[in-house]
Amino acid sequence: MLRRIQLICLIGAAAILAGARPAFTQADSPPTMGPTMPSDIDPQSGFRLPLPKREDLDEAGKAHYDRATAPGASIAGLQGPTGIGLYSPKAAAHARALNRYLRFEAGFVPRIREIAILTTAREMDSQFEWSAHEPEALKEGVEPRVIDVIKHRLSTADLDETDATVIELVELVMLMGNYAGTAALLTAVDMQLHPGQKPLLPLP
Repeated sequence: MLRRIQLICLIGAAAILAGARPAFTQADSPPTMGPTMPSDIDPQSGFRLPLPKREDLDEAGKAHYDRATAPGASIAGLQGPTGIGLYSPKAAAHARALNRYLRFEAGFVPRIREIAILTTAREMDSQFEWSAHEPEALKEGVEPRVIDVIKHRLSTADLDETDATVIELVELVMLMGNYAGTAALLTAVDMQLHPGQKPLLPLP
């Protein structure tokens, strides 16, 4: 099983490095609401693999597990990228360090950061990523009309110049690439929304 998840991660990373969209998207899956989850989805993890038990992990895995379950450590808890990372805790530690730097230490104001993340989630059609970050974006002051421009792929002509050009910033592109990788990983394991969570992203 560990080799399987490593292969999935490798394929997802290769797709991102090649500039390709994922071979399949969550739009191909049935609705992601509690009891209507696909039959191959583990109800505890919300994706195709069960969450490893803490006692079965090595020291690196236990450390990752403890960081992940600390209050306020992540938006989604273990149902999301952090839970997937339990299958490769050493790689997850590096990815987490990069994610924390890009999100909180690279100098992006929270509002711009969330616009960048939503833009990436929309481009990758990542329902899980979008549904986690739309409420965050609203909380950080991103106006609903800006969210709608991203969500419905509308013209940016009427947006503030900064909002319309965030993609041109070098470290912002790194932030977006980081979340593109997360979106690919979420897609590879068919990560489902939390039970009862409303899908906020319109998918074809």
